[in-house]
Amino acid sequence: MGLLEDKARARVFYRYLSKVYDTINPFIWNEEMRDEALEWFGVEAGDRVLDVGCGTGFATEGLLRQTDDVWGLDQSAHQLEKAYAKFGKRGDVTFTRGDAERLPFADDSFDGYWSSGSIEYWPDPVAALREARRVTKPGRPVLVVGPDYPKSSVFQKLADAIMLFYDEGEADRMFAEAGFEEFEHHIQQRAPGTPRAITTVAYVPEEDGETTDSEVGVEAV
Repeated sequence: MGLLEDKARARVFYRYLSKVYDTINPFIWNEEMRDEALEWFGVEAGDRVLDVGCGTGFATEGLLRQTDDVWGLDQSAHQLEKAYAKFGKRGDVTFTRGDAERLPFADDSFDGYWSSGSIEYWPDPVAALREARRVTKPGRPVLVVGPDYPKSSVFQKLADAIMLFYDEGEADRMFAEAGFEEFEHHIQQRAPGTPRAITTVAYVPEEDGETTDSEVGVEAV
């Protein structure tokens, strides 16, 4: 497990990163990449969408162009403060502070689940993907963006020491283990030589009857 695949360390990390996140992020995950992923996501006006690991709201801005029913969840109070400054604490987005591995929402609450730049910090990504499946309606999309595994063995060792990086084979394993049957992976890159993202679009099985003991209510912050 990488250094930042620990929730307490990740919160401390984002306490400082939140100050410069919006400046750094476009060099790794820019608007063009986000908008391409939004096309694959394919939600429509009126759909209720959950943005897990919403951070300062970069993806949230794009989601709001597709639907006005967007919910944002993040474990970092500092990232959420930045998001509040953009959208208002009680504005266009319903924000909740919470954990991707234990979502405070009822089964089948959302028409789409989106998470970009968050899976690399999840200690148990399969558990979080099961939660994504649980809260999303059958037949509807779950889109997850994470860091593609480096090709260089030197960078592989560095990546493994920091956080979760994974390739298409590992993505296949995680999504299948989480109960998804239909999914596809896309590799995105801002420019040659820059970090690559692996973007997976999965669909909740139509006959998904999974139930859990997770909380069924939601309280926005």
